[in-house]
Amino acid sequence: MKRSLITTLIIGVAGTLIVVALHATKVIAGFETVAAQLVTDYAGTTRIVGEKWQYVLVLLIALGVAWLSLSNVPRWRAWLLIGLLLVELFGLAWVCSLYRVFFQPAPSVLALVFAVLAAEGWSAFSRRNRSHLIRALFADRVSTEQFRRLIDGRTSFGAEPKTYDVSVVVCDIGNKLTFAEGGEPVAFTEATAKFIRETAARLVQEGAYLQAADGEGVVGVFGFPAPDPEHVQKAARVVLDLIKSSRERDEDEEKLASKGDIRAGISSGAIIAGALQENRRPLLLASGEPIDLARRFCALNRFYGSRALMDTATFDRVSEEVVARPIDFVSGLNSHDRLEVYEPLWLAAEAGPERVAQRDSFWSGVVLYREKRWAEAYTEFQKARGSETEDDPPLEFYLRRLEPLLLQLTEWPPE
Repeated sequence: MKRSLITTLIIGVAGTLIVVALHATKVIAGFETVAAQLVTDYAGTTRIVGEKWQYVLVLLIALGVAWLSLSNVPRWRAWLLIGLLLVELFGLAWVCSLYRVFFQPAPSVLALVFAVLAAEGWSAFSRRNRSHLIRALFADRVSTEQFRRLIDGRTSFGAEPKTYDVSVVVCDIGNKLTFAEGGEPVAFTEATAKFIRETAARLVQEGAYLQAADGEGVVGVFGFPAPDPEHVQKAARVVLDLIKSSRERDEDEEKLASKGDIRAGISSGAIIAGALQENRRPLLLASGEPIDLARRFCALNRFYGSRALMDTATFDRVSEEVVARPIDFVSGLNSHDRLEVYEPLWLAAEAGPERVAQRDSFWSGVVLYREKRWAEAYTEFQKARGSETEDDPPLEFYLRRLEPLLLQLTEWPPE
């Protein structure tokens, strides 16, 4: 907005100075004579509109037309208004002649033409410059539809840094370190490349901005560059869908890609993003706590055995749509911060009563464990077990924690 206002002022003042100079030096005297003869009779007039008032009108017209041409008004509507203004200038000269007042429309008409040409030229240059910026920043990083909206201006994006409310998803291979150490380099590289390619394509397809896709994981940002009130729900859904797809692979594919099982971290909040244009190729700088936390949660999956983790802020916004369970309190980016992390399990619409009951038992077990009621916690965790064929590493994590504590209770019973 500020930039458009400055451009409008520059075009308006410059156009006015040019018209005033042409009028004062009599360069456009011939054009003024022809324009006046079309609508007025100079010989029959008794008064003349002074040059000062003419120049004020020229400035107002130049500013108004420049603003209209640079605004977000639809092009056909802007051209219609400019055309009506042109007709009204000649109409004003004709009405003035009826009262024997001579009004010279030529300077105002020239100011209108100059303002239109200057504004259209600037718009064409800006669109070309903006198109280059959009292609450099977002090509192959957003969906085709979102990219088209950025190019044609339906989705606005400014290069200046701004704060965005987003959800960040970080996906990585679950057993990457073990795979890298025990596997062949070629096989590891091929599996990692396939994981990156498929995961990145899925995140982009679902509306994320692809911030990174390399050996350190795939990072997708929902709610950027176009604001999206449903970005948290979309992030949770796509993570659960990726996990579900991983679970539903057939046995041969699982044998081939079991070491490439997906792990994810989700965090929601504010980030700062803006374009750096100091280099020949513009770069997009995006930074904020959600990006760092999502990476941390993704890595923490290896410790708990979970497939995905999200923070409390994310859980609070998707708790009605996603069945999730608490896992633990972890340190935040600062050593004094304590964050509770949750594991999203299923979409609420797809989770039956049995799964919800298992989640509730696990939740009760975690609460009892934190209250140091070991025996009761163990009983609740046993209720949270699924079928014998289902692995539940977070559940086993808590049972392993409880084993030595229960052993102490049996060896030293309370007096």
